[in-house]
Amino acid sequence: MNKAVNDGSGVWSATGFRPGTRAGARGPVDGPADGTGEGPAGEVWSGSWVAGRLGVELVGDEGLGELLGLALRRNPKRAHLLVSNVLGKHVPQSPAVVYGYGFALGLRVRDLLGEDEAGRAVVLGYAETATGLGHSVADGVGLAPCLHSTRRPVEGVATAGGFEESHSHATSHLLLPENPDLLATDGPLVLVDDEFSTGNTVLNTIRDLHARYPRGRYVIVALVDMRSAADLGRLADFAQEIGATVDLVTAASGTVRLPEGVLEKGQALVAEQEQEQQRGRGRVAADAASGARPEPGTIARVDLGWPQGLADGGRHGFTPGHRVRLEGALPAMAARIAEALPLRARRGRVLVLGFEELMYAPLRLGVALEKLTDAEVRYSTTTRSPVLAVDDPGYAIRTRLVFPAHDGPADGPGERYAYNVAGAGFDAVVAVVDSAADTPELHAPNGLLTQLAAHTGSVLLAVVPSYVPESVPETPGTARELAPESVERSSMLPEPLRGPDFSSYAADEVGWLLQDLSDTRLEAPVEEREEAIQSGGAHYAESLPVEYQPSPAYQELFHDALAGSAARIALAVGAVTETVLAERSPRPVLVSLARAGTPVGVLMRRWAGHRHGLDLPHYAVSIVRGRGIDANALRYLAAHHDPADVVFVDGWTGKGAITRELAQALREFEESDGIGGFDPEIAVLADPGSCVRTYGTREDFLIPSACLNSTVSGLISRTVLRADLVGEHDYHGAKFYRELAGTDVSVEFLDAISARFDEVGDAVDDRVKELLSADRSPTWEGWAAVERISEEYGIHDVNLVKPGVGETTRVLLRRVPWKILARAGAGADLDHVRLLAEQRGVPVEEVAELPYTCVGLIHPKYTRGATGADGRAVTV
Repeated sequence: MNKAVNDGSGVWSATGFRPGTRAGARGPVDGPADGTGEGPAGEVWSGSWVAGRLGVELVGDEGLGELLGLALRRNPKRAHLLVSNVLGKHVPQSPAVVYGYGFALGLRVRDLLGEDEAGRAVVLGYAETATGLGHSVADGVGLAPCLHSTRRPVEGVATAGGFEESHSHATSHLLLPENPDLLATDGPLVLVDDEFSTGNTVLNTIRDLHARYPRGRYVIVALVDMRSAADLGRLADFAQEIGATVDLVTAASGTVRLPEGVLEKGQALVAEQEQEQQRGRGRVAADAASGARPEPGTIARVDLGWPQGLADGGRHGFTPGHRVRLEGALPAMAARIAEALPLRARRGRVLVLGFEELMYAPLRLGVALEKLTDAEVRYSTTTRSPVLAVDDPGYAIRTRLVFPAHDGPADGPGERYAYNVAGAGFDAVVAVVDSAADTPELHAPNGLLTQLAAHTGSVLLAVVPSYVPESVPETPGTARELAPESVERSSMLPEPLRGPDFSSYAADEVGWLLQDLSDTRLEAPVEEREEAIQSGGAHYAESLPVEYQPSPAYQELFHDALAGSAARIALAVGAVTETVLAERSPRPVLVSLARAGTPVGVLMRRWAGHRHGLDLPHYAVSIVRGRGIDANALRYLAAHHDPADVVFVDGWTGKGAITRELAQALREFEESDGIGGFDPEIAVLADPGSCVRTYGTREDFLIPSACLNSTVSGLISRTVLRADLVGEHDYHGAKFYRELAGTDVSVEFLDAISARFDEVGDAVDDRVKELLSADRSPTWEGWAAVERISEEYGIHDVNLVKPGVGETTRVLLRRVPWKILARAGAGADLDHVRLLAEQRGVPVEEVAELPYTCVGLIHPKYTRGATGADGRAVTV
């Protein structure tokens, strides 16, 4: 095996280190680094296994290969993983080395800012990997308070912001400072992450926070700067865009060279290794069954004597005062740990193992223990990040322990991991968790403690009280530090469904806050449904119409309509998205009303990414006329995002019934749950009914996604709400019509519109200027027109009058139509309506004065013996 010799900047690869130069390279922070934590520089590079098989190379500073190794993960966007040797997450490392790197970066920030500015700074670290690093940087800066993002919502603590990572397997980041003014200062904001690669996460965070709390200076801090050449200029452009100074401080810099086809090769290699390891586990299990198993180590608790009321970390803010108290208490707490260690461990190898976001407290305990004893102390933490383990010295993740989550996470149960612990020869492991994570799952037969005991002689459990801000009321019968359990109700709600398991949309395009009813028979003939609905025997959301399968002639109409209107729709998409960004939130959470709103939500998300580099969260939720919006979906949204950032999205307005339904439902939700802040204003592509302020156009024109049902909506049915299927704690339901994949045009529709974004850019800018300066107050003209039509045609029920091209199409596809009113002279926008009406024997009546292009009338007082206006039976 080749060795990587560290003698100058250049390339780290499977064949060793090749000296060279790289423009703009910065030297590493002065301090020790021992590669994998197991030996001095000059040993096998812990990235050579991946580099040799995939042709991946690290290019950059001389210390880069000491700071980083490589591993593999199952990920649709990036197979390789950069594994830090000095972060204290995946690779056990000397706690002094880990803390030293962060502290030294903080000193450099202090020098950069100067004493006065450093004294006014706030440090923000990213969960979960950079929480300890953020704290360490704050210690180096000196008097800066530290806050870190969190994936654990805490009821009663207001959200000061939030964001997502597009590449992340985990849930959204929340900012939950106890002091709401912590981020409202005008001093520098220092953002700390383990690596700076594309910069998307950090820049989106700055953009979001700058809109809320504008300031003149930002400093980005990372262990390594791994930007590609294409991303190097973005930082200066971004600083100019927001009108602020943005600096970058890193320990080392470089980039990753990826050969063509590396993603596919990496995915194949992961699959191959997993199969091979699965066979190996079978052999190991057989061997263990036939022989004696090693005796597991002991498990005991150690009382740290944690100072009462001292924050356990920066989830709600960690002030210089907290730091002083911690510094004073560390020697005594480390002494308690040392006294509880077996005699052999005090002179042997000891691992201090932190817990996910809880990195700083165990790190500082590790540093103190390292000073106090003769033991070889190492530090790492558990993680929710799944990585392939390969027992090879040239691979960064040698072993993996798998155990269930044990803190009642808001995104539900799942696996958690500890890397490079098994087989590392530790005489003792000190597991440090917060009290919210000291649960039965932690102590279960397959839990973390038992897993650790199988690989070491002694496990000590040290529990740090979970800090709860004073504003959060105590839960009856529990200590204040356990109050976060009141938040765990949100863990009853599952994570959103995503493609390809549910819908034909890509997983990152939309998350469906629905339950999958694909195996339930819900379809009924249109006539039966109509009769039951109008007789009061059933609600329309309790069953589904049989999915309409378009004829070849109708499919051709769809494709013609798409080709002819793509630019027009792209213009409306751009206009409504830009209006939302300007008026509602600089980083909105898009929540489309399934299912007509969902294609529009995806397109708005694509526009924000294409035009601004934003990676917006997008969910689809159910709203049912007469029953309201899915309250459990609102609870999920409130637990993961600031309700003020949520923007509800729909395709178009008709008479405005859903607009009114949403406003009423949100009022009722605030009364029942005490959660407010959701804005009932819907953003729509087209607002012909003049029912909303946020729209792309008020023209009533053909939106091709209205022409079809599930085959243009990700193969998802309309939503279902029925008491025997949807319980108190369930999302509303829907079906995934996998069997219709052969006729699915959902992605084709999206791609056709997205392809016109560049073409309409200037027109969008012009329209947005007009919209932002115009009086867009709703006039509710649509509702008045519907009431008039209902009376003129003797229907006397506004629910049976469906105005607009989209709603008329729905009548023809899902209900029993009586007649179609068409504006005289309407052209190609109604070609599909005329064809559907002909197929169903429904008359089309031209009307001179009609505020919409067309209006669909559902057959009033329908029974299966009813006839159309021309005397013919209404047929399907």
